[in-house]
Amino acid sequence: MEFRLSDKSLLPALIALLLLGSCISLAVGAMTIGWRDVLAGLMQWSWPGILDQDVPEQYALVLGEIRLPRLLLGLIVGGTLSVCGAVMQGMFRNPLAEPGIIGISSGAAVGAGIVLVFGGVLSVWLGAFYEKLQWLLLPAFASTGAIMATWLVYILGDRGRSVVMMLLAGIAISALAGAALGMFAYVATDTALRDMTMWQLGSLSGATWTSVLVTGFIFAISAGLLWARANDLNALLLGESDARHLGVDVIGLKRQIIVLNGIAVGAAVSVSGIIGFVGLVVPHIVRLLRGPDHRYLIPYSALLGGLLLTVADTIARSVFAPAEMPVGIITALLGAPFFLFLLWQQRQQIF
Repeated sequence: MEFRLSDKSLLPALIALLLLGSCISLAVGAMTIGWRDVLAGLMQWSWPGILDQDVPEQYALVLGEIRLPRLLLGLIVGGTLSVCGAVMQGMFRNPLAEPGIIGISSGAAVGAGIVLVFGGVLSVWLGAFYEKLQWLLLPAFASTGAIMATWLVYILGDRGRSVVMMLLAGIAISALAGAALGMFAYVATDTALRDMTMWQLGSLSGATWTSVLVTGFIFAISAGLLWARANDLNALLLGESDARHLGVDVIGLKRQIIVLNGIAVGAAVSVSGIIGFVGLVVPHIVRLLRGPDHRYLIPYSALLGGLLLTVADTIARSVFAPAEMPVGIITALLGAPFFLFLLWQQRQQIF
């Protein structure tokens, strides 16, 4: 028996939960801020002097410079990983496809690790252009690594038709990426090593307004272009042959998905590190609630993915406050049992 929700009930519920989760995220942390002070602090930060009442200066600074960009980055990264996971599962026609599991996030991590560790060498090569391009280097290198990893998984996995080969390709890519990152860690400075360690575990602690704007722009463009191909993705679910008969340029569609997913995942990984299982869990929940139609699956996955990562980050900041747990640990604890459940369901098809 299948359970489906209509747009009239699902969309308002997602928006309401997203707003509630955002408010809790702004209020909770090492410094607990009351509900009224959250609104007053944000207004004071946005428009100094607009309020007659006195708001502690630290509230405005914490909310405007730390928690608000961190909240927005969590919404963007969660939405990016969920949308990319949903589209990859449609392209591979496989419920186990997810950026973290099949090695795409690891490929992005290698690209980003090059910038983190060898930034000094790049500054010498680029000279005066380094300062101007510094904000672009991390997402550019990470996106390149993600695109290369996606292409390898696509080719080695018999163009997505072989589940075993796809998973093995992901394991091999993750192993190679782990070796490369280990080599980077060996030659890195103490500061770069500390940054890489936290970054590999997944964290939103480095959120800045620049990272929010850059990642948000890439997410909006990538998700918009993927959503524009929703009907073609629906046709692809019927099989490549049937999709061609319906007039879909299957090869062109897959190439576009690989490039857009690589760019989006690379940008997300470059600012948050490796955060696994969000792109696996969220699309499945949306399919259970609304069905497999990509016209709804993509936007609803973006909303639910942002909500899930926001909640996970709030837990990570609150459980051991004032210390902070990497959010990648929370998503792994939530997603790994779900992945094992999917493997159990798919065991006859895989073997």
